[in-house]
Amino acid sequence: MFNTVEDVKRALADCQYIATDEIATVLYLAEKLGKPLLAEGPAGVGKTELSKAWASATSRELVRLQCYEGLDESKALYEWEYAKQMLYTQLLRDKLSSLLADATSLTDAADRLGAEEDVFFSERFLLPRPLLRAINSDKTTVLLIDEIDRADAEFEAFLLEVLSDFQVSIPELGTIVAKHRPVVFLTSNNTRELSEALKRRCLYLYIGYPSAEEELEIVRLRVPDLAPQLARQAVEMVQTLRTLDLKKNPSVSETLDWARALVTLNARALDNETLENTLTVLLKYEADVERARRVLRRSGGIGYGRSNN
Repeated sequence: MFNTVEDVKRALADCQYIATDEIATVLYLAEKLGKPLLAEGPAGVGKTELSKAWASATSRELVRLQCYEGLDESKALYEWEYAKQMLYTQLLRDKLSSLLADATSLTDAADRLGAEEDVFFSERFLLPRPLLRAINSDKTTVLLIDEIDRADAEFEAFLLEVLSDFQVSIPELGTIVAKHRPVVFLTSNNTRELSEALKRRCLYLYIGYPSAEEELEIVRLRVPDLAPQLARQAVEMVQTLRTLDLKKNPSVSETLDWARALVTLNARALDNETLENTLTVLLKYEADVERARRVLRRSGGIGYGRSNN
């Protein structure tokens, strides 16, 4: 489908994802080598969006597993629908009664029930979670394991087995082998160090904040209604804010939110009032907002205070 790195880059661009040569190359290799891709970097720089864009570019279903502390196999792999099993038991009560009517002992009754247990532990009562859905899909899927660094180390160890063989064992059903190996994306915000074993199984990609020109290209693509000069002013302001010692730097997604906010407000220029009133779209901590305001007032900022000059 994609025979060159340039093909990958164009396909992502068609899905409104601006990829660098490095991103396109690593993604191309991950697809061709059948290796999971581990994307690390700050929150909001496009790691999750990369998997979404690739799913769209390849016309594949995106199966997403959102990681969090305490995530375990039952939430990631499968669960039995016990309520449904109990309902069927109630509905089949008469049938069970007739089955056991002439049992001569408890052992005989237990053996007869045991012979029928496959009825209640079959796929009709199995609730597939994201990992099993991706493995058991009739078509190749894009499996996104988002923010793996938020999950516990124990879950990461379990995940190694799945990523090694792309098969899972369900005691009541046996081993289920992937019909088609999913294309796997893992993302990490670097909140904890991932194991060497996991990194060894993946192709590694670090996605940092884009340069001013790259971010401007993203804004122009995603928010085409924003005036060109205002788009450049907005991007320059975001780039300036990232040089400050903030608790949380504005991400690319927040740059886009800000750009859309400026369009909504019919802003014509990044003047004092507009910047003051919309700064919290970019910065999410009061201390960061106050620090940014002090620095910008002291330095004049980009477009800050110019309306009075």
